Amino acid sequence: MTDWGGALPRTAEELRSLPGIGPATAGALMAFAFGQPAAFIETNIRRVFLHFFFAGHDRVADREILPLVQETLDRDRVRDWYYALMDYGVKLKGEGPNPNRRSAHYVRQSPFAGSNREVRSLILKALLKGPVASLGELAEKVDMSPARVRTALKQLQAEGFVIREEDKIYLASRV
Repeated sequence: MTDWGGALPRTAEELRSLPGIGPATAGALMAFAFGQPAAFIETNIRRVFLHFFFAGHDRVADREILPLVQETLDRDRVRDWYYALMDYGVKLKGEGPNPNRRSAHYVRQSPFAGSNREVRSLILKALLKGPVASLGELAEKVDMSPARVRTALKQLQAEGFVIREEDKIYLASRV
């Protein structure tokens, strides 16, 4: 708020200076928020490029894909191009072996059920309905042990999503 006068920075370099914003997020913001041509890679984009340009290759690094994204980018219709590319990537996933498994960056995501991601999502969903009075009340609402909720809650607090005061726990956006 202070550094940028309450506005989102408008260059990829400025966006990357914000906490938690890397090259992919900065590129996506440039393309989708500002309609500016910016090459970036996300999982569906990677899938399309692996399928078409790296058939039969394993351990393909994003640094090999990114120049092709840059070269093929529709600079006049950036949003439409990325929407179409991402939609096609989703379609490819359902048509056979996932090309992303040939990426040097591929990591199989653990199941959502029972994961820390699930606990975090349940906490946020519960807090969307309103603040709670205690950790015990929150654990009861999400039907998880207080220990699991405490761990996830600490992460959410550190990331600025949740505020915990002595008498209540609530979403940071509800301040």
